Amino acid sequence: MTAPDPTPLQPDAVLAAAARIRGGVLRTPSTRSRILSELIGGEVFLKLENRQVTGAYKERGALNALLVHEAAARARGVVTMSAGNHGQAVAYHGARLGLRTTVVMPETTPLLKVRRTRDFGAEIVLVGETFADAAAHAQALVERTGAVLVHPYDDPDVIAGQGTATLELLEDAGPLDALLIPVGGGGLIAGAVLAVAAAGSPASVIAVQSEFYPSLAAAREGGPVPGGVTIAEGIAVARVGRLPLAVVGEAVREAILVGEAAVETAIAELLEEEKLVVEGAGAAGVAALRARLERFAGRRVGIILCGGNIDLGTLASVIVRARLRAGRVVRIRVRMVDKPGELASVATAVAQARVNVLDVAHHRVLGTVPAKVAELDLTVELERAEDLGGVLAAIAERGFDAEVVRD
Repeated sequence: MTAPDPTPLQPDAVLAAAARIRGGVLRTPSTRSRILSELIGGEVFLKLENRQVTGAYKERGALNALLVHEAAARARGVVTMSAGNHGQAVAYHGARLGLRTTVVMPETTPLLKVRRTRDFGAEIVLVGETFADAAAHAQALVERTGAVLVHPYDDPDVIAGQGTATLELLEDAGPLDALLIPVGGGGLIAGAVLAVAAAGSPASVIAVQSEFYPSLAAAREGGPVPGGVTIAEGIAVARVGRLPLAVVGEAVREAILVGEAAVETAIAELLEEEKLVVEGAGAAGVAALRARLERFAGRRVGIILCGGNIDLGTLASVIVRARLRAGRVVRIRVRMVDKPGELASVATAVAQARVNVLDVAHHRVLGTVPAKVAELDLTVELERAEDLGGVLAAIAERGFDAEVVRD
């Protein structure tokens, strides 16, 4: 697929996009995070793009591009490729404008995003394993039908529209020292660079990427992009777009790579502490902040929570895994003589320790357990990880051997 000519956009393109899409997308809140602000001894502001109708910032760029090309799109239809959020945005705003839209998605796209894109009115085509497979098919459709292509990040109008999220954050939060911007194909960070220039802000724009997809560094230095399955599928893009790369230029000198555990923890903390549901890509900026607290100590930092489209099953798994990782959910194995009353005695000890029992497994007939002995596996939730010692002591006081099972 041939990318557009990489001629850098000008900052006023973001100002024009802001005027064009005003009233068509939500002006989402920019809220101060008390918890994160305390962590760095500074000020942290979260831009809640998960509150958009389609759950992500992608509406901004999609609507701007559709409005710029509305006449042609109305006559010939619109085609795009997407791993989910951009496709939903094109489908939703295409339907609002009365346009015919086709979204080509990888077969690996989460079912929630496929269903929502279809529900917003698009024709869905599932092709291949990767975004590149979907992109190639979308380009073939455009060549065959003459439809208007709205690329998710290698498009000047899309980039200008994405920049309006940063523009609003700068207007609402006041002077910032740094902006943490998730990077996949590069449309959001290219828009952020333009917005910073348009606003005359001194803020440093810092890229945040998955460890599996360091596409910005790879584009600049020629290094490998290992790839892999990631919860941050919204930024799982192996190659930054040519146009975003040209816009970013030397304006972005720093990138922070985040691992899966850090992103999962950030998702859980945003839900628990901020009451915000975000997807993996949306939590990446918070994961980066927590990984580099000393870097941002005493600073004023803005973070774009770029999306909130996370499957409920995935979210449930993340919550459990985050609690396990934090030591707030543990499995305790208790050995007891297999006789009446022992199980009740263990239950009394656990109740006195004031923990929440999530699961109980009573083993009496396993080959590894002696004939007159039973093992009881208790999965318990603690108020604090440091309460574990008290639980084990309460069980020991009643004469039972207990150990934590770590597997």
